[in-house]
Amino acid sequence: MTKHLQDTTTLSNGVKMPWFGLGVFKVEEGPELENAVKTAINHGYRSIDTAAIYENEEGVGRGIREGLNAAGMAREELFVTSKVWNADLGYESTLAAYETSLRKLGLEYLDLYLIHWPVEGKFKDAWRALETLYKEGQVKAIGVSNFHIHHLQELLKDAEIKPMVNQVEFHPRLTQTELRDFCREQAIQIEAWSPLMQGQLLDNPVLKEIADKYGKSIAQIILRWDLQNGVVTIPKSTKEHRIIENAAVFDFELTKEDMERIDGLNQNHRVGPDPDNFDF
Repeated sequence: MTKHLQDTTTLSNGVKMPWFGLGVFKVEEGPELENAVKTAINHGYRSIDTAAIYENEEGVGRGIREGLNAAGMAREELFVTSKVWNADLGYESTLAAYETSLRKLGLEYLDLYLIHWPVEGKFKDAWRALETLYKEGQVKAIGVSNFHIHHLQELLKDAEIKPMVNQVEFHPRLTQTELRDFCREQAIQIEAWSPLMQGQLLDNPVLKEIADKYGKSIAQIILRWDLQNGVVTIPKSTKEHRIIENAAVFDFELTKEDMERIDGLNQNHRVGPDPDNFDF
């Protein structure tokens, strides 16, 4: 059971990935972003998740450098994820996109590199590129994002290396049970984006009742539920008090009954695009 902010899950290739990290989706370049990354590192976060399409890798890189310097930490103590965007999916173009991300971040390597969306007819070539990067030791782990079971099955037909992670939309309204079962069977770690459903659950009466019982915020209850479901989570915040609050989920445990009540909120409802039906 995860007891500490720096606890890790071991991916199928033996690489250790923190259960908890900072997401930076939609956080624009600038001091606020750099500060958020630095603050997170300062408060014990050891995982930062960005993507090429967020157009903030340079700021994330600066925040990482400042954070590591301030904490007197080595780069190896941090787990950094980025993702290849749809326009760059393809063998050569994905290899080039990886180099671009590294350059912007100012890093020598990434801990995890993901295919951002399963663009039909393109994601297999991109996966071959990720396998190449992995085999050459340029990236510690590789995976996908927003892949349904059938996308994973399609990928696994030809893949030499299984994805180590699948980062998907996951929250109490979208519990992804079948996908999670499939990924567990395949030893693919599930990671949640939008764990707080972009704030839409923060006045839910069931969650409010559970939160009051534990003396925690609704956000903390949801993030704890993620962890107890064996799901890596990367809540986004730029405010210091929220970054600290989000991570204060290691000093309590939800009962089986409360876990089931939260599971019961599922409506298969998405706030993001459906991976079977997106046009970007």
